[in-house]
Amino acid sequence: MDRILIVDDDIHMQKALREAVSRCGYSVDLAGDALSGLALLKEKEFSLVITDMKMPGMDGVEFIRQIRLWSSTIPVLVITGFGTVENAVECMRCGASDYLMKPFSIEGLRTSIERLLRGAVSKGDLLTEDPGMKELLRLAREVASSDSTVLITGESGTGKELLARFIHNNSQRAGRRFVAVNCAAIPENLLEAELFGYEKGAFTGANEKKAGRFELAHGGTLLLDEIGEMAMPLQAKLLRVLQEKEIDRIGSRRPITVDIRVIATTNRDLAKEVEKGNFREDLYYRLSVIPLAIPPLRERPADIPLLAEHFLNRYASRYRKRVAGFTEEALHYLQSLYWRGNVRELDNLIQRAVLLGKGEYIEVGDLKTEKCQRSDTVIKTIREMEKELIIRTLRMTGGNRTRAAESLGISVRTLRNKLNEYRLETQVA
Repeated sequence: MDRILIVDDDIHMQKALREAVSRCGYSVDLAGDALSGLALLKEKEFSLVITDMKMPGMDGVEFIRQIRLWSSTIPVLVITGFGTVENAVECMRCGASDYLMKPFSIEGLRTSIERLLRGAVSKGDLLTEDPGMKELLRLAREVASSDSTVLITGESGTGKELLARFIHNNSQRAGRRFVAVNCAAIPENLLEAELFGYEKGAFTGANEKKAGRFELAHGGTLLLDEIGEMAMPLQAKLLRVLQEKEIDRIGSRRPITVDIRVIATTNRDLAKEVEKGNFREDLYYRLSVIPLAIPPLRERPADIPLLAEHFLNRYASRYRKRVAGFTEEALHYLQSLYWRGNVRELDNLIQRAVLLGKGEYIEVGDLKTEKCQRSDTVIKTIREMEKELIIRTLRMTGGNRTRAAESLGISVRTLRNKLNEYRLETQVA
């Protein structure tokens, strides 16, 4: 049975949603605020999150951002009484999957839940017409039956986690848990506890024992997303787990045996990181038993119209808008872009165009997110332009380094180094 997490500070709304969702045949957990919801997400596996927008403390927008740091694939349904197009765009920009306006019917809620759960399943099928991607999927399906460690490389937004889930879903572990941890999103001093768990009293604030991600993934698959961001001391402990198939909770002297398949992803060249001394060579070879490299979207031109049409159909259905397709000029425009953010960037752009477009067809004007700025007659160095880009991106993300690094297509560590290099720490507040 699919388990759904409901997050709302209104007790009456909590009860009403629990009753409605239970009637639809789903198991339900409740949380009264975003922080409690995040804690439950880390303890249990959910198929869907339903959240209110207006909550004390952390609001719905920030809650969605935090969920996306935790998982890029779990569907999030927003319940709101403030349903303007602008609010919808903000929700979707932060990572929401759909939204419902209050008041809504049980049937409307059921339809939204079923559509999102079906969409979550279909995301495991990577759409492609590119010969190289087809060969990659064939190889991924072939190696799925083994328990060998897989290292998936590719730029940010290419679909590394989707490929990892594709491997899991085609393996003998498909009926067990798929647990993902973003090594770049969790602070270095907390990542060890998150991975291996801890005993009560192991450190200040450890008021009860907690299982780590390795234990939660027992019998299934553990995805170590952005493994290149892991600190060297923790790399040594990870190597031991991969070799011995057992973990040590912090504060415990008794090892715990784990049966898992590990898949790691990175947008960095780990071989070069090994040469620089930033990544352990023995861990690199242990992880890359089966290396799979996803090409960037700009190298798969045949996939751009295919994916654009797929996203258009998805969002036209979701927002109940009649959109027949793209104009020929709009398709040419899409194929002319560089796609630094890859498939994720294309997804976001089409979603915005469907939401804000007014005509029967998506036109070039619907796809342009910014007005053309006046040409700058002052010639600037690459260093100056890079510095300005970093400042602008950090301000746009409210100083959130993880989201800024993702938008820039670099790692959090690289962003941190650039901030130090340009002495920007005090300029981006």
